[in-house]
Amino acid sequence: MLIHKMQDMDNEVSDSSIRLRKMIEKAIEDHKITRDEYDKILNIATEDGFIDRHEQALLRELQRMIEEKEVRFVI
Repeated sequence: MLIHKMQDMDNEVSDSSIRLRKMIEKAIEDHKITRDEYDKILNIATEDGFIDRHEQALLRELQRMIEEKEVRFVI
């Protein structure tokens, strides 16, 4: 029973993950991100004091896209 509850919790997507995904998707669609948007993304990811696996995956993907210049920082 406890294992099932833990698995259910692990499969749940947090509200912050949903908001994070929306902001990252916007950056991907625009192919650009401002420093302010990037800071907001980091704040959303850390606001609850825990970066869950969904948030980690989203942040990893954004970082990869920035490194490969698929998403660029703009002023």
